[in-house]
This record gives sequence, structure tokens and C-alpha cells, in this order.
Amino acid sequence: MSSKDYEGRLDGVRVLIVDDDRDILESFEAALSAEGAETFTAADGNTAITRCEEHKPDVVVLDMMLPGRSGFLALEKIKGHADSPAVVMCTANEGQRHKTYAESLGVDEYLQKPVPLSHLVDTVERLADARED
Repeated sequence: MSSKDYEGRLDGVRVLIVDDDRDILESFEAALSAEGAETFTAADGNTAITRCEEHKPDVVVLDMMLPGRSGFLALEKIKGHADSPAVVMCTANEGQRHKTYAESLGVDEYLQKPVPLSHLVDTVERLADARED
């Protein structure tokens, strides 16, 4: 089977991955790219906002604890527009208060780290499909 015969679950989906941990960033990017997603990355909240404006992703995978501008502040800027991308917030923080706050800002999904890569791919696929409906 050639690569042209393979159709990934995320073909045509544009995903921005934001995390300051290089290992997490690379593993998320590898998992999503393997399913056909077009990926972009950022290591801080300010760059995330710029990349969102430049690349118009369908889905943003966003870490909560980021240098420069927190995931919450980035989420506030990313959401709230008619064409806002779906946002998956990933965090090691277990507090319910943070989840509630993220939901109040419009987060679409809130995942606890470590996030199994298969679960991340499933979540991104579901959110991308919902945007198409």
C-alpha cells in the first residue's frame, strides 16, 4: 500500500498544538500527523494566538501552563469568534475549578495529562467532524 492509498482519519484537518514541553509537543504532533492532520506548533501562549490568526486551525490542542501567556489567556483570545477553532485543553492540573473556568471560556474538551495519544486523536477527530456538521 503506497502512502497515496492511505487515507488518515484526520486528512484535511488543521491542528495547532501548543505546549512548552518539547517531548509532549513532538509526540502529539507525530500522532496527529500520522493520521493525516496538517499540524502547526507553538511553545507559548502569545505564539499560539499568532499562529491561530495565521493558519486558521480547525482544532487547537492547548496546554494550560504556558510561558508568556497562560493557556487560559490564550483560550480567551482564541475563542469568542464565529469562526473560532475547537479547543482541547490538556493539563496535569487535577483541580475541578480549573476545568470549570476553562469551560466558562468556551473550551470544547478538557483532558488530563498524561493524555493517551489514541484518545487525543479520537478527540480531535470528533471535534473536527462536529465542526463540519
